[in-house]
Amino acid sequence: MKRALPLAGAIVGASLLVTGCGYHPTDRALSGGLLGAGAGAAVGAAAGDAGAGALIGGAAGAVTGAVTRPDQIYLGRPIWRP
Repeated sequence: MKRALPLAGAIVGASLLVTGCGYHPTDRALSGGLLGAGAGAAVGAAAGDAGAGALIGGAAGAVTGAVTRPDQIYLGRPIWRP
């Protein structure tokens, strides 16, 4: 349990750095969730639990992408938008 809180903090921090593709909140939440899950899985794998890391990172990334504006964080156009 003592290791779980720092791990969760690292996963959330990593996922917050990679959120926010697109201008529409739906695009931003989707891209944030996907990118956050990837970052969370990477951090989680280093600590021994990639699945939990992906869940935490995906949730944190989706929420961050949905609540931020493109002028705060913008990583470009999502690949699913022409």
